[in-house]
Amino acid sequence: MKFLDEAKVYVRSGDGGAGSVSFRREKFIEFGGPDGGDGGRGGDVWAECVEGLNTLIDYRYQQHFKAKKGEHGSGRNRAGAKGPDVVLKVPAGTQILEEDGETLVADLTQVGQRVQLARGGNGGFGNAYFTTSTNRAPRHANPGQEGQERWLWLRLKLIADAGLVGLPNAGKSTFLATVTAAKPKIADYPFTTLHPGLGVVRVDTREFVLADIPGLIEGAHQGVGLGDRFLAHVERCRVLLHLVEGTSEDAGAAYRLVRTELDAYGHGLAEKPEVVALSKADALDPETLEAQVARLAEAAGRPPLVLSAATRQGVPEALRALMARMDEAAAETPAPIGAWQP
Repeated sequence: MKFLDEAKVYVRSGDGGAGSVSFRREKFIEFGGPDGGDGGRGGDVWAECVEGLNTLIDYRYQQHFKAKKGEHGSGRNRAGAKGPDVVLKVPAGTQILEEDGETLVADLTQVGQRVQLARGGNGGFGNAYFTTSTNRAPRHANPGQEGQERWLWLRLKLIADAGLVGLPNAGKSTFLATVTAAKPKIADYPFTTLHPGLGVVRVDTREFVLADIPGLIEGAHQGVGLGDRFLAHVERCRVLLHLVEGTSEDAGAAYRLVRTELDAYGHGLAEKPEVVALSKADALDPETLEAQVARLAEAAGRPPLVLSAATRQGVPEALRALMARMDEAAAETPAPIGAWQP
């Protein structure tokens, strides 16, 4: 199944059914009177957050969603049936925006949440509704009201407790594959990861969700490389694990480059708690390792963790450090809906 985190859809609710003009005509009943029923209301369009989805790929192949019209009223005061609703099923973390792509309509972060996107038109009144003491036989009825229509953007921001950031080839996918059951693509060239990945980490007796996004390069916030398109997927994370490749020329410069992109992107990413780790330690000799740790510590302002996802060196310590920072963050601010809780 392919990953898609943005889709544009057209929704239209159903028109209301027309009211009926009818009169009661039965044998031996001299004054039957009007008995036209009301029309049924048109179907609504809803969005619902459901389990088992982590992509919007379904909306690549179908972009138009139209609810059915309400049934017309009929004689003997029979009201028309309401038109069936249309429900757009979306994964947790989906934001719904107006056509301008900026005005937020709804943010569905918890399974079971529903929001009405377009309300069906009301059914028209039948002639029985217009009966008065002075107008005993009205011969008119109302047409049904038209439904609503609009274009909307669906934008998915994955809900994870911790997020992996770093330059391409920093070892993020290898780390995710090592600590979770996820199977991301791993290769020895940059931009192996082309879409975000999620995995459930179990450390000691607790679990949390870890997200991996494609690597950042200089100018990513301006659209260079894969750009900042996927940074939205770590906006909801409580903690960031910043992996810096130990085999790079200067670990400190690599760290500062990613921090610059996070600052330029905004949306609070630069202020999130961060755990800094030097990856691929198994590929370094002791002298180079010591020099890279010193450079990274100077750039980050604190000693980094040293780990190797290939040999699992330092991996448990990194996971426990993430857990500790999540506990601190949870104590400082209330958890968003659907997020990890200690």
